[in-house]
Amino acid sequence: MATRIGIAGVTGRMGLLLTEETRAAGAQLVGGIGRPGSAKPFPAGVEPYADIAALAAASDVVVDFSNAATAQAYAAALAQSGKAWVLGTSGLSAADEAAVAAAAERIAVVYASNFSPGVNLVLALAERMGAALPAETYDAEIMEMHHRQKVDAPSGTAIGMGRAVAKGRGVALDDVIQNGRHGHTGARPTGAIGFAALRGGQVVGEHTLIFAAATEHIALTHRAFDRRAFASGAVRAALWVAGRAPGLYSMMDVLGMG
Repeated sequence: MATRIGIAGVTGRMGLLLTEETRAAGAQLVGGIGRPGSAKPFPAGVEPYADIAALAAASDVVVDFSNAATAQAYAAALAQSGKAWVLGTSGLSAADEAAVAAAAERIAVVYASNFSPGVNLVLALAERMGAALPAETYDAEIMEMHHRQKVDAPSGTAIGMGRAVAKGRGVALDDVIQNGRHGHTGARPTGAIGFAALRGGQVVGEHTLIFAAATEHIALTHRAFDRRAFASGAVRAALWVAGRAPGLYSMMDVLGMG
């Protein structure tokens, strides 16, 4: 029997691509819900559902690219439903992520800052580089650029890069992050992980991790040219997670690298 997939945020920028990739994968697209307050039309042939609870009841897996404001409510509803959850929404707060982790005690959740296989390989490399390049001599800086409509900064993928470097160095990102420099900031702290966020045009997503030492610079870059890479990865995650035991999984688990 084909996996039944519901899409939360189906009227958003990713919605049409997710519907196309779900159908292309041979899964059953049961329908979707729009973003709260959105008047955008549903993609052709997509059945609208009243709310997240109704969508979850009809699905085996809910793929969610909606809005950070819905994260806690959706976590509670999906945990209650017992259905798997693929979460690609960025900009989640610490409280939102705690709600996601609590839901994962009852259901299978794949939560990723980016569902592109290429990005996830970059994150794996970022962790290894963080471990191999000492913080005392290699300054880590992350630069990202996205379209002008993006509402959160730094991007979820940039934060994921920072967490990977921090993990490689055996520290917590929150303890070493340096974000949004402005004015007379003083010298750069040793061991800091810096972020710069650029916004403009219709850039799908560009991320560069730089390790800068006195003797050399190393740059690791990923550029996305089509959001379909994220949609196909999310559907791949949905097919993988359906029927799995409760737990908080990553895209690295989906790729067999977790």
